[in-house]
Amino acid sequence: MSEALDFLLRVRPEAMRAHFDFFKDAGGRLDPRTRSLLSFLSKVDAQSDPGLRQYLRRALQAGWSGGELLDAMLLSLPILGLNKIVWAVGIINGMDLPEFREEALQSQAQWHELIPLASLTPGRALAVERDGRPLLIFQYPNTEPRVYDRRCPHQGTLIPETALSGRQLTCPKHGWTFDVKDGTCVKVGNRPLRSYECKIEDGKLLARW
Repeated sequence: MSEALDFLLRVRPEAMRAHFDFFKDAGGRLDPRTRSLLSFLSKVDAQSDPGLRQYLRRALQAGWSGGELLDAMLLSLPILGLNKIVWAVGIINGMDLPEFREEALQSQAQWHELIPLASLTPGRALAVERDGRPLLIFQYPNTEPRVYDRRCPHQGTLIPETALSGRQLTCPKHGWTFDVKDGTCVKVGNRPLRSYECKIEDGKLLARW
């Protein structure tokens, strides 16, 4: 927070509190996916490096594709201006996210073969990497397998398969804990693991992205 904003909060708290309360209330009426997109675009406009990195991951976690986020920035060109968009793309390229690699942006979502289903042990997690994506596969007994992005939605830390205890997967960096039955965050944080659509075909597990 800037010194000028701190100053306004001190000398005109009644006005600033009303302002922030309005945004909190208005944001609460939006669905989380839409809110994540608007937050991402606001960080592009503010040219906030840490904010952009944080809210870009949140937008991806909410289900936006790299192509959709790129198009959203370009559609906002009259408001953001080309310089801010180029600035944001430079940071995004430096993050080397699979969703923004050229081959991903130029192709349609497709199914990717992961592992033979027989390789899974119910109740245990399995870490694999396919096409530059670090994945975590988990099958709860008597349920269909689930496929997750192995990067923690907080700061992108890779979570090892050994971090699983029972149904709880805990990120070693800040302790965000997830229920691998459905990916929900159950401790410390408030955002779920990103999951991928998956299916079983000819005895093999496939995921779509």
